[in-house]
Amino acid sequence: MKKLLLYPAAVISFFFIFNQSAFGQVDLYLDKINIYVSDYGRVAIYSLPDTTRQLYRNALLVGTGENSVFDLINDLDIEEPTQMLASPTYGDYEIYGSYNNNYSSAPPNVLEKVNVYCWQNLTSFLVKYTVTNRETNSIDAIIGFEHLPRIDNNRNGGDTVTYSKASGIISTKNGKVVGFKPLSENLKSLSAFYYFTDYEKDSLFYSKLSYNSFDSSFVTNPNDADVDAPALIPSFNSRSIATGDSVTYYIALSYGTNEAEMLAGMEQAQQKYNLITSVEPGLNKLPTDFTLEQNYPNPFNPETTIRYKLQVPGYTALKVYDVLGNEVASLVNEYKQAGTYSIQLSTSSLQLSSGVYFYQLKSGSYTAAKKMIVLK
Repeated sequence: MKKLLLYPAAVISFFFIFNQSAFGQVDLYLDKINIYVSDYGRVAIYSLPDTTRQLYRNALLVGTGENSVFDLINDLDIEEPTQMLASPTYGDYEIYGSYNNNYSSAPPNVLEKVNVYCWQNLTSFLVKYTVTNRETNSIDAIIGFEHLPRIDNNRNGGDTVTYSKASGIISTKNGKVVGFKPLSENLKSLSAFYYFTDYEKDSLFYSKLSYNSFDSSFVTNPNDADVDAPALIPSFNSRSIATGDSVTYYIALSYGTNEAEMLAGMEQAQQKYNLITSVEPGLNKLPTDFTLEQNYPNPFNPETTIRYKLQVPGYTALKVYDVLGNEVASLVNEYKQAGTYSIQLSTSSLQLSSGVYFYQLKSGSYTAAKKMIVLK
């Protein structure tokens, strides 16, 4: 039932009162863009004055397993209705709502809070996502998003999606441009594919969230029989969230009639975010130094997690050696942005026998190593 209601929501919203909410939906008309937030927290962008769809959906994903992904279509129910706050915390306007998993009651049991900070004269805005663990035990969660651009409401191809490691911006261009940028933490992956009806399945979501690469260049080919608008799933490194604890992610969304306008809007959003983080405590800020943490659990069998922090961007290598100094695994071997990362190591996939191993991190001039034990 909910799935059927979500698709026409953007059309219905045009009949709502200007800059007000109705039935838990908010339609906000700014100078150059129209921001729409649905009753279930779907964020969309329409260009003005033509009121044409440019971004169909930006929505949270929380994955803890192949059959346990919290998503908009299958799980969400309303905890606090989507609403325009009378006194915005930041910006000229603030849209807020919170959503639980009561629609499905399927794991993971999390609470999602969405705060959208908007400025009247900007073509960009900030979205703050807060995820709270309501399970009775801690969870290891991969946080990501469904990001579905729909440039000029086109689904017939001609879109070019690019990801820039230097800026962290995902850009979708088809004449006009929509941009997505993570602000509080760097992405670990980006999966791109053609949108198709009813793709919203836990198994697909988790495979995309678990993806460990970047589809840094993706084109929707008009001559392809299966062509549709691009569907993008950017994701972050796995996070351990204790019962009752929360994690927060900020992203920026920007629209432009060309790439220069989108990038200018993104820079303005970055500046707004910098102001917010200078006064708001407890955000996932970038590391102040390099760190290689002890793997946990240790000793282990069959899996363990290695976490590390990079103070500045750079080419990064994380490798595993046996006691004789022979390399037995290359876990990371690529350019990485500054940030906090984690990677899972499995004895079965690497065919590690019982014994002592060493893992070494190299990034720029930083080098560190730790000992770990496989115990079968």
